[in-house]
Amino acid sequence: MDSQPLVTDAPSPYHRRRLLLAERMRQAGGGVALIPTAPEMARNRDTQFPYRADSYFQYLTGFSEPEAALLLVAGRDAAESRSILFCREKNAEREIWDGFRYGPDGARARFAFEAAHVIAEFDAKLAELIADQPALWFSIGHDAAWDARVAAALNKVRGESRSGKRAPAAIRDVRAELDAMRLVKDGQELEIMRRASRISAGAHIRAMRFTTPGRYEYEVEAELLHEFRRHGCEFPAYTPIVAGGANACVLHYVGNDQVLRDGDLLLIDAGGELGGYASDITRTFPVGGRFSGPQADVYDLVLDAQSAAIAAVRPGANFADPHDAALKVLAQGMIDMKLLAGSLDAVLESESYKRFYMHRTSHWLGKDVHDAGEYKQGEHWAPLAPEMVLTIEPGCYVRPAADVPEAFWNIGVRIEDDAVVTAGGCEIITAEAPRKIADIEALMRDARGG
Repeated sequence: MDSQPLVTDAPSPYHRRRLLLAERMRQAGGGVALIPTAPEMARNRDTQFPYRADSYFQYLTGFSEPEAALLLVAGRDAAESRSILFCREKNAEREIWDGFRYGPDGARARFAFEAAHVIAEFDAKLAELIADQPALWFSIGHDAAWDARVAAALNKVRGESRSGKRAPAAIRDVRAELDAMRLVKDGQELEIMRRASRISAGAHIRAMRFTTPGRYEYEVEAELLHEFRRHGCEFPAYTPIVAGGANACVLHYVGNDQVLRDGDLLLIDAGGELGGYASDITRTFPVGGRFSGPQADVYDLVLDAQSAAIAAVRPGANFADPHDAALKVLAQGMIDMKLLAGSLDAVLESESYKRFYMHRTSHWLGKDVHDAGEYKQGEHWAPLAPEMVLTIEPGCYVRPAADVPEAFWNIGVRIEDDAVVTAGGCEIITAEAPRKIADIEALMRDARGG
């Protein structure tokens, strides 16, 4: 019986991406690109953290084993470009302990590399392949161990200069080209992200149904993690935030160890990672199943701000437009609720709103939860284009203070969804998780039998 694990992703998207990167390198003068994968990390003593490949490496190869690197040689045209994988050797003894390995021959055939070698040959091959090349494309400064290997290879080539060999005259940051590529998703990526979003939306629904006063935040977190894994997500995309009451006013709260109390809100920021792609959803709902008046006021304000931001997402808009749209709604609402004083223009100019809303409304989303891609081009915000994916996540966080109406103390609300830019606007791929107050209360009421 074949021991090779079932792999459903076709290699062609990865091959196309490597060809595109080679073309971008040629346009900038050519050379060789080095993209290593992430190292394995010890959790304690002889236990490793669950392994996840480097996002750039995975994006170009689809290969998920540790101890691997990609060398991409940009030839004079696509036909002369070569992608060379270095990976662990095929080892029957280690497979008994650790599971299946492709080995160089299996990886070359499965993932459409022009060549593949064992990782032990990497250093010698690197020096050989960078000789007489115009540039080395590498993410220098990202990993000190790889920086040292690159420096050793460069010095080896320089040491052979009297035999006519030349080291690359330039070292270019390959991340700049890859970030631009990763910013616009292809069909395969969007299909995976939509599925990850459906799974994550289902996890938030499960959490709403499960939540009751007296349970602990970590019990709700367990329901989220169960739903992620049950439907195929390999990991949570980030450490879940399950923040009841005042904890919701701590933006990156991850303690998740407090009891949930009737009358408080619960803010959950959590998403699953599927096939190396992240989902990112935040929902805020009442532990007891019904919003109080002040809670509903803050919630509806944030929801209105999110609606304004979503309406601003379209091709030709820029990255800051959704934030600016949300900010105007939030600032006016803070004035109306007596959280702030003054005119809308004055509040925006002074940035006094940052007391209650201190983060941006969006970030790119993809293989990383804060995905690759520049937010500005020169002095201008990046324009939005179809197949870009970004989050829309306004919030309002009210800590106790003498000049703040007590009815609003410890109310923290964030509503976050994932948006794919389309030709006519955007598609909210996380919309299955309810957002409206009536829908949330109905779901929680039904879960408790009315």
